[in-house]
Amino acid sequence: MTLTGKQKRYLRSLAHHEKPLFQVGKNGVTESFTDQFEDILEKRELVKVSVLQNCMEDKDSIVESLISATDAELVQVMGNTIVLYRESKDNKEITLP
Repeated sequence: MTLTGKQKRYLRSLAHHEKPLFQVGKNGVTESFTDQFEDILEKRELVKVSVLQNCMEDKDSIVESLISATDAELVQVMGNTIVLYRESKDNKEITLP
């Protein structure tokens, strides 16, 4: 499922007031990071990730590895912040327009 522009706008508005739940540091995206990210994504559906200054990977490769590991949709990359969305199987809270 790919998000439409209207859906992305809606999700960006929801994510605007949220604080980043994850930080990617110098270790990059590890297996334990993706496992924890997967759990939170199932609970919250919309997750903000902050990329720290000491991260060796570029944002594009971080986005690619998170999307491939979790099947999430990219909502936005703004500065050092990445917003990802995936519809929850059990805890569906967000209704897309």
